[in-house]
Order: sequence, then structure tokens, then C-alpha cells
Amino acid sequence: MAIPKKEFGRSGHLSTRLLFGAAAFSDVTQDEADRTMQLLIDNGVNHIDTAAGYGGSEERLGPWMAQYRGDFFLATKTGERTYDKAKAEFERSLMRLRVDEVDLIQLHYLVGEEEWDVAMGTDGALKYLLEAREQGLVKYIGVTGHDVAIAGMHLKSIGHFDFDSVLLPYNYPMMQNETYRAAFEEVLRICRAEKRAVQTIKSITRRPYPGAGRSHATWYEPLTDQASIDKAVHWVLGNEDVFLNTVGDITLLPMVLDAAHRFERRTPDHVMRELVEEGGMAPLFV
Repeated sequence: MAIPKKEFGRSGHLSTRLLFGAAAFSDVTQDEADRTMQLLIDNGVNHIDTAAGYGGSEERLGPWMAQYRGDFFLATKTGERTYDKAKAEFERSLMRLRVDEVDLIQLHYLVGEEEWDVAMGTDGALKYLLEAREQGLVKYIGVTGHDVAIAGMHLKSIGHFDFDSVLLPYNYPMMQNETYRAAFEEVLRICRAEKRAVQTIKSITRRPYPGAGRSHATWYEPLTDQASIDKAVHWVLGNEDVFLNTVGDITLLPMVLDAAHRFERRTPDHVMRELVEEGGMAPLFV
């Protein structure tokens, strides 16, 4: 089965509901990135989400965007909060990506109140992103973040400005947090009504790493067997209002793609509860 597609917010672009989370290219060789890009093309994925702060990700994507720009909806992010720094970082992103424009630019990880005030202020990053849109360097503007507080902050952000998209965590264990669930569902309700795209991350989180060592490139301990990944991915895709950004580890990516191809219906909550117990799953953010 083909990976299902959905219109990405107001863009008119039919994006695969699996978006390539190019954080997976933060620390890989160009050869590894090339093999992964070919895998994505072979699987029909047509939407890439990267960021200036993802190590070498933009540079690894550059050779492919120079040749295949028209085949992908391309999104990047700036973590800067002031006008001047956001401008400089975005201009560098365009050079690294080897493109003249991107489809979506996002304010990256906008969670802190003080940072929010700067970014939205008179000399803030948002002012520059609006200018970039006027200049044709970008079509759409979004906002992203992590942590339990981010759903509430997204409500503040979309109440302040007409963002085209949001990005935030979404998986079964995290949605058992009543505070987060209530705010997430309100974000989803508003975005559905106003046709804003909702991108989700951390779909195959097992738990925080218990110690200093890491088994994968993800900054959480991931699920690693196909059966468990299937359940987690199908639970997320069962919510027809969201997109799923793929895992930040290229070795796990094939299993996530495989799960998406076989998606038919949402994993029932009772099956997810069993997976939580048997797999020792726990929320990444508390």
C-alpha cells in the first residue's frame, strides 16, 4: 500500500502523512544521506522537514535539493529570536540547501516566555520571516516546540499570529498527561477549523534514556522492533488530523516507512496500554 497523503494545511500540497524528519541527517556522511534520500524517493515520501540547528542536515540535503527541489515540499527552521540573527541564519540555510526559496520556515522550539516575547517583538524573528515571505523566499510560516508546556505555548502563538503550521510531540504515553492532552486537543481543534497543518514528533519514543549512553541517534530511547513500531506509528496515523515526522535515526527509518505502508486502522488504546506495560514505555516529558 502507498503511504497515505493529506493536504498540508492551506498549502494545497498533498504531502505524504509521513514527513521526513531530517534531524536524522544531523551527523551522517553524505553517502549515508544519499542512500536514505533514495529510500525516501522509492517510498514516495515528498515532504522534508529540516532545521538550521540540525547539525549538517541542510548541507546533506543540498545536493538533492539542487537536483530534485520540485519533488519535495521543503521546510526548515530558525532557532534565532531576533530580526538580524534570524535573517542571517535563514540566508545561510538557503545556501546550505542550495535553493532560492523554501516552502515553510518555522520558529524552532519556541517554548520560553522571554524568548517568545523577543521573537514576536518589534525587532523579532517573526518580523524577518514576514519580510522573507513578501520577498518570495518562503511561502508559509510555522512554529515548533517540545516539552509539556509547548501545546499551551502554541495556543498563545496561534492566537497572536496566523501561523500556517505547528509542530509538537504526540504519542500514546505523552497523551496520558491530562494537562498536555487537553492543550493538544485544543490546538488540534483550532488548527482543524482554521486549516493549519499539525505536525507531530516522537512517535516511537519508548522512554528517556536511563543513563548517559545512547543506542541510537535519537535523544530518547526508541522502540526498535517492527511489531512495536507498527503499533506506535499506526496509533499516530489513526488521528487523521496530523502528520507524523519520521524518527531521527536513519537505521530505524525503514521500519517506520514499512509501518506506514501497512497502515489500515488505529491501534486500539488497550493494545497501546499493553505495549506500555510490556515495553517499559514512559513519557519523554513530564
